[in-house]
Amino acid sequence: MTTVLDTRALNRATLARQLLLDRADLPVLDAVAHLGGLQAQEPQEPFTGLWSRLRAFDPGVLSHLLVGRQVVRTHLMRRTVHLLAADDVLAWRARHDAMLRQRVLGVYRAELAGVDPALLAAAGRAVLADGEPRSMGELARAVAARWPGPGAAPAPRALGEMLVAALIPMAQLPPRGVWRARGGARYLPLSLWLGREVDPPPPDGGDPVGRALVRRYLAAFGPAATADLRAWSGLSGLPAAVAALREELVVFRDERGRELFDLPGAPRPDPATPAPVRFLPAFDNALLGYQDRGRIVDDAHRGLSVAGARVVLVDGRVAATWTVVEDGTVRVAPLRRLAAAEREEVAREGEALAGFLSEGAARRVRIGSGTDGDGAG
Repeated sequence: MTTVLDTRALNRATLARQLLLDRADLPVLDAVAHLGGLQAQEPQEPFTGLWSRLRAFDPGVLSHLLVGRQVVRTHLMRRTVHLLAADDVLAWRARHDAMLRQRVLGVYRAELAGVDPALLAAAGRAVLADGEPRSMGELARAVAARWPGPGAAPAPRALGEMLVAALIPMAQLPPRGVWRARGGARYLPLSLWLGREVDPPPPDGGDPVGRALVRRYLAAFGPAATADLRAWSGLSGLPAAVAALREELVVFRDERGRELFDLPGAPRPDPATPAPVRFLPAFDNALLGYQDRGRIVDDAHRGLSVAGARVVLVDGRVAATWTVVEDGTVRVAPLRRLAAAEREEVAREGEALAGFLSEGAARRVRIGSGTDGDGAG
């Protein structure tokens, strides 16, 4: 008989895999790789995500890895910007090509009607061959100016999105994404930035990358259903990879009857394990990495994860949102009334976060009442 895992059991498994049950002693690069990357369209958010997961996290280390080309900002899962280990980007990018193109076309199909992707990619590569980083707008305008087809060129925005997010594997360059730095998004092909080409698809039509993605996803997010894997990656073709691995996976069911897969030796803590307060950044994959997010957030608040709200986990579940106001104070708006002990723990963790974000200049936190979103903590 298949074991049924209730919501709390799945919650504790998620927290353990996501390094949110206990802060880990992993090196920063290993943590980024373990997590399968961090969603990063908001450039500074991964620093909070790693601070909440790693002991003695030094943001300068992540900046050094980015400048040193060991981690890369690029469009990948779900066509969103992620911060990933460079080796993973090179290994995984080709497997995402078709999905990336389809997602751009889903937005710009009319604008790109009649555009030959091969010709567009060739035009983009010709512009970028000089090794000069360009913004998406600069690249789009340069391509539009030399567009080889008859008639008016397509809208530059559509051309730029297709080039940067789909046709040419790109790195989004520092200083964007460096700790406390500001900079617009400028791009170079991954091959120029990393000095290595993206791994090609296998010649035999197999899917070794798909199987690798399943294993890596389950290590960081399992137990999970194939729909969860699809929600994380944006890829629709991974059920076949799951089927190919089925004999080496363990199978559970959730309370809805969905089949869940997992790695045999992966941590599944006792559901009674205490969970510490954790502050998560905008678009954290602990929430976005699932189709069914009920293991970590109530249905009433599910929309917070896609709206870019920063959230606070209390007893492992989303219980508040947080922002930083002008004087460096971390302001917490509870989504339910917090017990006195919970407020104390939120205050302690919030003070530590304020100190991290301000580099020690401020350690102030303000916690609302849970009914009107205001009040002193």
